[in-house]
Amino acid sequence: MDDPCRLYKSQYKKAKETLDLLLAQKAEIDFKLETNPISASLHKDLRTINLEIKITQNELEHAESSIQDCELKHNLTKN
Repeated sequence: MDDPCRLYKSQYKKAKETLDLLLAQKAEIDFKLETNPISASLHKDLRTINLEIKITQNELEHAESSIQDCELKHNLTKN
């Protein structure tokens, strides 16, 4: 049987992968800021990455909600 919630699960997986990459980039920026705490460009990069992280977290929450709604609609159970 084809999974009717496949699209939402794919969106969740992609958002999770993106979040992992963004968190790694944030850690790298944080590390660079330890040695150069007054760098304007690093602070700009940090603000940008924090915004992208927040957006991605919202996408994850939306995908989770969509998966739950889809599973309820199609009476699917989680294993």
